[in-house]
Amino acid sequence: MKSLAEMVEYIARALVSSPDEVNVNHEILVENDQEKHIIHLIVDENDKGKIIGKDGRVAQAIRSLLRVAAVKLNTRINLDIE
Repeated sequence: MKSLAEMVEYIARALVSSPDEVNVNHEILVENDQEKHIIHLIVDENDKGKIIGKDGRVAQAIRSLLRVAAVKLNTRINLDIE
């Protein structure tokens, strides 16, 4: 899972104007004996629009990549942009 958080960080740093302000935290929750992974992506306030993209397309693309990985790992992964 650490590699997925690193992937999100790599993508985010490539998109934003302030790559040094990008932070990624990984949290694991257990609900009904099933793990749920939450990746918190924290970016500068001025860069949120670049991460979300027009009509949320960039954020949706990142979430799609995570969804593919989640299926392969038989788990759930959520991306939280802060």
